[in-house]
Amino acid sequence: MDFLMSGLAACGACVFTNPLEVVKTRMQLQGELRAPGTYQRHYRNVFHAFFTIGKVDGLAALQKGLAPALLYQFLMNGIRLGTYGLAEAGGYLHTAEGTLSPPRSAAAGALAGIMGAYVGSPIYMVKTHLQAQAASEIAVGHQYKHQIFPPQSWKVALAAAMLSGIAVVLAMTPFDVASTRLYNQPTDAQGKGLMYRGILDALLQTARTEGILGMYKGIGASYFRLGPHTILSLFFWDQLRSLYYTYTK
Repeated sequence: MDFLMSGLAACGACVFTNPLEVVKTRMQLQGELRAPGTYQRHYRNVFHAFFTIGKVDGLAALQKGLAPALLYQFLMNGIRLGTYGLAEAGGYLHTAEGTLSPPRSAAAGALAGIMGAYVGSPIYMVKTHLQAQAASEIAVGHQYKHQIFPPQSWKVALAAAMLSGIAVVLAMTPFDVASTRLYNQPTDAQGKGLMYRGILDALLQTARTEGILGMYKGIGASYFRLGPHTILSLFFWDQLRSLYYTYTK
């Protein structure tokens, strides 16, 4: 559960921070091994980089490398935080007297970080290559021509649907938990619920009593239920649209 929750939390954050990763990558590659003043500065600062990438490459370019970025965050943070959580739950971070041991905590944190970085490094390399790809007029660094899927491939729709399934589950699980409890609560003779006044009350009571994690109970089952449904729905939708436009031209 530590592995799953920490990985999913990192993925949720990654969706919002990936544009900054694209900007950071481009600015770090700009002027590589060239003296100041001897190269054209396509990106003068963070804000100018955002504007330039959006204008020249398109707004979608600010999310370049999102797929490997999500996988990297899920594996790296899942392994790092999950491993540390397992060590803590197993009592390996405490002395025989039950007190927290700073050396053991530091060692466990270092080991967990090394494991996460080792597994995530190849994915980070692919992410960097994709985020550096740019139109020739604003290109910096070496331009790899990776193409994960052929144009108009059904795999593009499938990959997008898999990623959207994660976002849907993260956003909707708290409401799903609340609705399940609302439907299942006991009622009085008039049919009025005895535990919750409504969905907001159910959310608040769950968060106060069980913590934030209580609002994500059953998230694994939710993904395996909702994930395939979202994937198949978007996949069939994309394929039907493709067939429609093919035969109506």
